[in-house]
Amino acid sequence: MARYPPDLDHWRRAGHIAGQARELGLRLAQPGMGRRELADRIEAFIRDQGAEPAFPTNLSRNWEAAHYTPSDTDAERLAPGDLLKVDVGAHIGGAIADTAGTVEVGETHRHDRLVKAVRDAVDAGIRAVQPGGAVDTVSRAIERAIHAQGYKPVVDLTGHTIQSFLLHAGKSIPNVGGYSTASLEEGEVVAIEPFVTNGDGHIEDGPFGNILRFRADPGDKDPLLARAFGRFRTLPFTTRWVTDPEEKAALKRARRLLQTYPVFVETGRGWVAQAEHTVLVGPNGAEVLTAA
Repeated sequence: MARYPPDLDHWRRAGHIAGQARELGLRLAQPGMGRRELADRIEAFIRDQGAEPAFPTNLSRNWEAAHYTPSDTDAERLAPGDLLKVDVGAHIGGAIADTAGTVEVGETHRHDRLVKAVRDAVDAGIRAVQPGGAVDTVSRAIERAIHAQGYKPVVDLTGHTIQSFLLHAGKSIPNVGGYSTASLEEGEVVAIEPFVTNGDGHIEDGPFGNILRFRADPGDKDPLLARAFGRFRTLPFTTRWVTDPEEKAALKRARRLLQTYPVFVETGRGWVAQAEHTVLVGPNGAEVLTAA
């Protein structure tokens, strides 16, 4: 028997908001735009629409594949030719939507085929989604679309299932075949998330990406930490969102309770493009929740 989320309207609304936020970010990513301003404007839009960011806006560039969000003091500006991944999330009461797109800043057109390859790959993966269908069928469809354009999938990064307040819910959707024996279930919410590169096809950990997550509920011994957990739960967040100096200090003291996210960097310093949609596995295939 299919098990759909009981608050399905929230999932659909969060998906629509996330899709609009993604498109806003891709439009605003022009030469001279500050990374901090871009992230702030995307996140303000999500809040203005009645949702909350499900994680800090990821603005990873060039050979950075994922997990960079601007810090409080980030003063860098986008430059012509930057290959920018705009990865955003929105949630309404824990109903999460996760989506991404890639833009070549300034329309320098050096990486048009790379961007096309990742768009083809996410579309191919979505078309392959079927209730009861093998995850590997989706993975092989993504891989074929990438190879058809002469590029490599990033093997170490995958799509994922999503549950309430849980961005990565345990089931991975690899972007290459032969890695999963799982099946998709009707009613599941799934992020289809290919990464494409002209490099080695693998990632390694880079510097801290300014993203944190509570590993578990810290309890009520420290009221400042309890307040922060009440706001973020176990979803990723950034100290850019924390304006109270005492709360920032409490988070710094409690680093052992927090997971930190490094930037994922392509091992051969190849350039990376990303595309992502959150879909609902319906009776006849995928319902794309994050269409703008």
